[in-house]
Amino acid sequence: MSATDPGSRVLSGMRPTGQLHLGHYHGVLKNWLTLQHQYDCFFFVADWHALTTHYDNPGDIESHVLEMVVDWLAVGVNPGQATLFVQSKVPEHAELHLLLSMMTPLSWLERVPSYKDQQEKLRERDLSTYGFLGYPLLQSADILIYRAGLVPVGADQEAHVEITREIARRFNHLYGREPGFETIAEQAIGKMGRKQGKLYRSLRKAYLESGDHEALETAQALLKEQQNITLGDQERLLGYLEGTGKMILPEAHALLTPMAKMPGLDGQKMSKSLSNTIGLRDDSDTVAEKIRRMPTDPARVRRNDPGEPEHCPVWNFHKAYSDEKTHEWVQSGCRNAGIGCVDCKQPVIEQVISEVEPIRLRIADLEDNLDEVQGIIAEGNERARDEAQDTLKDVREAMGLAYR
Repeated sequence: MSATDPGSRVLSGMRPTGQLHLGHYHGVLKNWLTLQHQYDCFFFVADWHALTTHYDNPGDIESHVLEMVVDWLAVGVNPGQATLFVQSKVPEHAELHLLLSMMTPLSWLERVPSYKDQQEKLRERDLSTYGFLGYPLLQSADILIYRAGLVPVGADQEAHVEITREIARRFNHLYGREPGFETIAEQAIGKMGRKQGKLYRSLRKAYLESGDHEALETAQALLKEQQNITLGDQERLLGYLEGTGKMILPEAHALLTPMAKMPGLDGQKMSKSLSNTIGLRDDSDTVAEKIRRMPTDPARVRRNDPGEPEHCPVWNFHKAYSDEKTHEWVQSGCRNAGIGCVDCKQPVIEQVISEVEPIRLRIADLEDNLDEVQGIIAEGNERARDEAQDTLKDVREAMGLAYR
């Protein structure tokens, strides 16, 4: 069993659906840049997940995989601090997905909010497939195969982490009860010492009898500090604490990320499907032209018509990029018609170009050295697979599948 503390490991992935844009940068990648300095991060290209909705058009996935990793590296994701890999190059994801599917109730998958939401949004696609129904379970396998304790998500994705917790809990309950489990767990408590053992029992009782989550967290912290018990005993006592068996698969927690502050050029969410993006590979002229063509407050038909910044998509870009002094200039100038929309857009053009241009140049350098990028991916795949194999070994043993 891996000795990694699940609370120190982060797992996050992105589907390879094409070149990345500022929405990805502000919504996901800037958060990754922070997390890679704080946790043991595993960032993966979710190419199998892309097939759940684009199974009939897989031709672009291969090129998108490499493009995506190039973009990650260009913005500053560091392979020396995080493991970067491709989901399909670690087949243990698929095996764990299969094994978990044997014990996951169908109703759990059907009730995931995004299941029906996505069917509504993507009506033009035939999503009446097992792959689409089962993709939350594949997400769970992605998380559990690395025993990740933290998954960065927005509030709208918490349900995916919650089902992962339920699946881990069910797995541990079904397969974590080795012969004589309770006896072995009680013996492990005895190894903690009289005082610590007594404290563990009282905290366990408080949680199991009254659902005291503070007691649960205190007991979990207590176990992590123990020097007198083995890692195996620690995992047993974590499971015993929650009334399950040995904690073979730890329960992940959502690491809530702030809402992305990068709307699209039309004021809606930035999305390729809406053609309202600024790409990380756009050159300065393209960036400037896209921003100049942005719609503005419809009340400002003529230059001397007053407007309201809150009704203008350009103001959202100012909130993401401009300083307080510029904010005041925009608010005053727009409302009293002291500045025109062309004037208002110029500081945004300059700020966006200053952000995108260095990234674009690094992308160009990386694309001149694709062998190096592929080497980074290969190393990440190897490390990810080593970790995944460790987990799957424990899973097979727990399920009685370790025979030869």
